[in-house]
Amino acid sequence: MLAGCASTVFSKNVQQPNSANRIAFLALGDGGYHTDYPKTKHILNPKTKAEFIAAEKKDWIADHRPLEEFSHAPIYVYPETNIATEQGGAIAVGKAMATLCASELCQFAIQLGDNIYPDGADANDGKDDQKRMDDLILKPLQPLFAQQPDLVVYSALGNHDWKTSRKGVALQTEWMATQPNFYMEERGYYSYKQGTEGNDVEFFVLDTNMLLSGQHYYEIPLRSDGSEQGLAAALASGEAEIEDIERHEVPINGEDHKQLAWLANGLKNSTAKWKIVYGHHILWSIGGSKYDEGHVLRRLILPELCEYADAYIAGHEHDLELLTDDCSRVLPGNKKAKLPLIISGAASKMRGKHTPFSEQQEKRYPEYDLIWSKSFTWGFAYIALNNQDDKLQVQFYSTPSSGSGELVKEQAFSFEHRSD
Repeated sequence: MLAGCASTVFSKNVQQPNSANRIAFLALGDGGYHTDYPKTKHILNPKTKAEFIAAEKKDWIADHRPLEEFSHAPIYVYPETNIATEQGGAIAVGKAMATLCASELCQFAIQLGDNIYPDGADANDGKDDQKRMDDLILKPLQPLFAQQPDLVVYSALGNHDWKTSRKGVALQTEWMATQPNFYMEERGYYSYKQGTEGNDVEFFVLDTNMLLSGQHYYEIPLRSDGSEQGLAAALASGEAEIEDIERHEVPINGEDHKQLAWLANGLKNSTAKWKIVYGHHILWSIGGSKYDEGHVLRRLILPELCEYADAYIAGHEHDLELLTDDCSRVLPGNKKAKLPLIISGAASKMRGKHTPFSEQQEKRYPEYDLIWSKSFTWGFAYIALNNQDDKLQVQFYSTPSSGSGELVKEQAFSFEHRSD
């Protein structure tokens, strides 16, 4: 693809819609976790199940979350040891998606980053990267591919995919190039179209880790009531910590700025009926630990999304969320409908909400609105673009923490088509 083009023509099993009236797809994020690939600290500093839960509770309280809301992910204990870690839900979510797509139209899927935990490919753990990617990316989705051999997953990169090295990122994109069911362009951001002319959608896939790595920002802890404190106060108290960006993550030759220009030009010049942007990192969320990144990413891309896009889809938070931004802050006088913000980052890991933080966000930011959420769950989103009534429909699904793979229907929502 030429650098300035807004879309890509694929020869790689692009599955076109069966009907011009409906484009339907799965959205899953943060699915690349399995207990066979643990964090090093969980092995070097092992904890029993009781110790693991106690540490989770300690962190929960330190984050000023209500103790009565404390919970945790299912716990896995390694065989013949007492070493505990978080259980993964990728296999269960894969089964649940296959169940859904046996009865509903699933034309393709989007993968929202953190496809490989904990350190991406090229991790220094003595394990074979080909097997790592087969285990973490391919295996959970095999039930889906078994019933739909031509289904393609269009993938984005996340912060864990970038964790170890640029070589690790390259290994993942090279692996996907050999897989008939996966697609990701070498540079990490790209666009593609689905549907028929006049009733089509153009997706813009971002490498948000690259965008954030080009910025200078701080992690600032919340106040005890869940509200944000200012940078000056946090610096004065010594609580502000500059975001730790590894040398290999720093953008080269302005590649982050090129990506932003590509997005702006692509959205503005797109001829597709629908325009949807997705990437790993959130713009808003209720988790209480990613808001510093949200501030930065909103500054970088929200004006263009508000002006041209129909939705933004992200992972990063290990839960299911639906929020909106009315765009009044970045586009004063905006007449368009609110921008839907869909978070589907529960494909393998779980996380709880920060209720005081969520309440403070509602008070402080009139443009923001939390529509629905479900925490401490495994699940995914199913999104349909209905060209008969010009509605974007999102249905959330979960699956039990037992690992059964049962499909549980959650809430459904509908939004007006908003792009020109």
